[in-house]
Amino acid sequence: MLESYQKPALTFVQQLQLLSERGLIINDYDHAMLQLGTISYYRLSAYWYPFRIRDEHEYVTSDFIEDTNFDDVITLYEFDRQLRLLVTDAIERIEVYIRTLISYHLSHEYGAFGHINPANFHPQFNHGQWLTKLEEEATRSSDAFITHYKNKYAGFPTLPIWVITEVMSLGSLSFCYQGLNHNDKRGISNKLGLHHMCLRDWLHKLTYIRNVCAHHSRLWNRELAIRPQRPRSLEWNPPVTPRNDRIFYILLMLRYLLKTTNNGDSWCQQCNELIEPLAQEGKWRAAMGMPDNWKEHPLWK
Repeated sequence: MLESYQKPALTFVQQLQLLSERGLIINDYDHAMLQLGTISYYRLSAYWYPFRIRDEHEYVTSDFIEDTNFDDVITLYEFDRQLRLLVTDAIERIEVYIRTLISYHLSHEYGAFGHINPANFHPQFNHGQWLTKLEEEATRSSDAFITHYKNKYAGFPTLPIWVITEVMSLGSLSFCYQGLNHNDKRGISNKLGLHHMCLRDWLHKLTYIRNVCAHHSRLWNRELAIRPQRPRSLEWNPPVTPRNDRIFYILLMLRYLLKTTNNGDSWCQQCNELIEPLAQEGKWRAAMGMPDNWKEHPLWK
């Protein structure tokens, strides 16, 4: 039988007192109070969780490992925040590129409004649902180019493919690619050097990661709820890439996709500068799914 939640709300002073009693070192109480007041105890608890002691049965206790400092927790929190920013930056660049590939391909194969014809998609694709979602996104948009089109041309919210892709969410973009005919999928995925089924899967997984970042959720040691499909080449498979359920696999995907745009070296360098200090400890590398020689990984170099 489930128990009722009985924990009372604690003041910031009481929160710090509780942490101190559990063994967390707090050198600067004013600074710690400021962090609790701007980030929150509950949110930070995910970042001090790895610093808690496990008993002989591997049960995580409430007490902290000896010499754990409140600043260690904030450092881990800030690392995760910066990592989300870098991942969001990469996904944005990739999303814009995929938008371009899809709109260019469809417009030249089927014309400016070919996307509104269900015959141009896979027979099992729920074209009506997708098109309704696009029109809703266009109607909600307050972008100047949408307003200009609406005021000048008939047929709104039906828009040319190269216009509608500019307000299309990553989820709708992923759904669009999923619904294309196989030849159209291949025409786009070949530009990225990927099998069309792999690109379909990756777009779905990047939508999931984008949502994690958009909700400011913990990313650095997250066990991915949905795992990306591994391409067949050796670089993506064990032992070269040991895991596909942690963030390092996503970073490899982003690195690979950015390379196809002749971009991403500066992004990779920023990642290296952020990750290197943390990755010096094996437990943190394991939490991110990184091999010991991660910087020499053939997909990362």
